[in-house]
Amino acid sequence: MCDCGCNTCETKSTLMLNESLAPRGILSEGLKHHMDANKPLTDHLYRAGSDNYFNLWAEARSLYSREILEITHEDDLAVLTETDLGHYGMFEGKKVPLDFPMEDESIDEAKNDNKKLNKPMRDSSGGKAYKVYVKDPKTKKIKTVRFGSGGLRAKINDKKARNAFAARHKCSTKKDKTKAGYWSCRLPRYAKLLGLKSNFGGFW
Repeated sequence: MCDCGCNTCETKSTLMLNESLAPRGILSEGLKHHMDANKPLTDHLYRAGSDNYFNLWAEARSLYSREILEITHEDDLAVLTETDLGHYGMFEGKKVPLDFPMEDESIDEAKNDNKKLNKPMRDSSGGKAYKVYVKDPKTKKIKTVRFGSGGLRAKINDKKARNAFAARHKCSTKKDKTKAGYWSCRLPRYAKLLGLKSNFGGFW
């Protein structure tokens, strides 16, 4: 059904199965739910961090990579093409989820080679709300960029606040990933990965 309720205009599906390549029966119940409800994966059915949550992303990624599943939602595509959410890696002998922000960041800041670059996460240091590890093109070293504050969260879905922020900070000119301004201007794009609610994927 379309958003307006008239049931006559068409609403583009966010998830579409190519049944010429695979039958609907191969889908998990969770993926079927998202498809039937025309619900983006980033508006996730399962609790973030649960096994079902990671399994759903892994399933969607596998089907999307084989062109069995067509995905049109911008945020879903960003997760599938720019992150490894749904996959796991080994860190200090432990299996850990990739590209999933953790409340308590336990990685030793001196072990730069183990850090995931350009993936914002929550910052538990108390100074700023978020941090991201980036490689400085000048020094070739990895640095930590901290940005954002809890007070900004409520304004993500406020169009006037976003526009004012973008204008005030000249977000369209922010190109340097080693600066906090670059990441602050793009916070809405990573909102769902950070546990924030946002339907806006551009600049503030």
